[in-house]
Amino acid sequence: MSLKQTIFSDMKEAMKAGDAAKRDTLRMLDSMIKNAEIEKMKREEGLSDIEVREVIARAIKQRKDAIAQYEAGGRPELAEKEKKEIEILSVYMPEQLSEDAIRKAVKETIVQIGVTNKAEIGKVMGPVMSKLKGQADGNVVRKIVEEELQ
Repeated sequence: MSLKQTIFSDMKEAMKAGDAAKRDTLRMLDSMIKNAEIEKMKREEGLSDIEVREVIARAIKQRKDAIAQYEAGGRPELAEKEKKEIEILSVYMPEQLSEDAIRKAVKETIVQIGVTNKAEIGKVMGPVMSKLKGQADGNVVRKIVEEELQ
């Protein structure tokens, strides 16, 4: 069963169970997937699991940004709602790597490329992010790359 089918199946189960938060979150995700299919002109064949994970990662990032804004604006109840949505969406993502595993990948990439100063951070970020695609948050990777290039 593809990831998209799993999400649709879980959405139907949430509807039957009366789980409004999960139902609404998965409906939003289904809509985002359909929009991505239209953008990429893949409405007939659908997105691959990798492309679906990219959509999910985008949705999680949007939720994290919203949490920061809600907390800054003094709206903890809305921030909590976004956190619950992240929990629901995270089920469909591969397990995130630990900081140690990310640091190891960053060090390997720095040695391979031969970068020595912080001005060349972009030369490291591209290869590291493609190697860790979907397994690490870009902000965490950037922080570790900056630390390693000091």
